[in-house]
Amino acid sequence: MEIYAAAQRFMVKAGNPNQWQVGFPTEEMIARDIEGHHLMVWTDEDGVPQGAFAFLPGPEPDYAKIYEGEWQDNGHYRVVHRFATAKQGLGIGSAMMRWALDEAKAEGMAVRIDTHRDNIPMQGLIRSCGFVYCGIVHIRRNGEERLAFTHTF
Repeated sequence: MEIYAAAQRFMVKAGNPNQWQVGFPTEEMIARDIEGHHLMVWTDEDGVPQGAFAFLPGPEPDYAKIYEGEWQDNGHYRVVHRFATAKQGLGIGSAMMRWALDEAKAEGMAVRIDTHRDNIPMQGLIRSCGFVYCGIVHIRRNGEERLAFTHTF
């Protein structure tokens, strides 16, 4: 939860105060990710957690309808959610995303991800890792729009 709190503080400083309100993600969400063996944790050489994300099997119900575009994959995909690092600018996010892409590629899957329009740093990471913008999705939790991306192999 400390990693997610650090990511929330960074998002506010980076001009994105609305994507993750205080208390998101919830401990219950993270517990479900752990129970489902979907929470990936990136550690440093001393074993201290430095990043985390949910790496989930598709389909993602939030992605069933896409607006102002279309998915660029064949519908077989993994999903990256709740992506956070304890510190920015150290390459942790890039390393985590490369790991997810390598895993999905080995499974013959695409990877889908979404982010808030104001999350410019995350959009930069997504694009630098080869994701393609596909359109807008709305999340069930609160109906907000998110920019949707996919990476195919």
